[in-house]
Amino acid sequence: MYEPVEDSFLIKKYIKNYAKGKILDLGTGLGILAKEALNYSKDVLAADINQESVNYLKKLNIKAVRSDLFENIKDKFDLIIFNPPYLPEDKREPKETALATTGGKYGYEILERFFKHAKNYLNKNGKIIIVFSSLTNKKKINKLIKENNFKFKLLEKKKIDFEELYCYLIY
Repeated sequence: MYEPVEDSFLIKKYIKNYAKGKILDLGTGLGILAKEALNYSKDVLAADINQESVNYLKKLNIKAVRSDLFENIKDKFDLIIFNPPYLPEDKREPKETALATTGGKYGYEILERFFKHAKNYLNKNGKIIIVFSSLTNKKKINKLIKENNFKFKLLEKKKIDFEELYCYLIY
């Protein structure tokens, strides 16, 4: 299960500004973002590819479903919160942690799949909050957003250790 670190805390700061209606926390991990969203909406669904995460959240009475991106998601949402695996593949990383951190060979492949389908899961005027790293190709992420007929706004850029984190509002 993904332990919250800087990227989770960066997104968490912005949830209160956009949390209303139905909310999906995709790639929830330990559910820190779903828990925050529940402070502003009672209609929150947490989703993760890891069944362990889903079981953990259900024990906390948080509505949760196992899903590889939108695979088992049926509804539309007013806000999708997504802290995706976004780092480029590193062959030295253990398989167990790579599932939570690696976004594909170049780091953006999971986001590519996400943007391809995200519009189908947003209500009219729905929004998305994502975070990703400068270790991922930022120009490619911006291009993917535009190619899938979204606009974006940089909410915050945060320098940490050897990278910068970008938190985007997508609409």
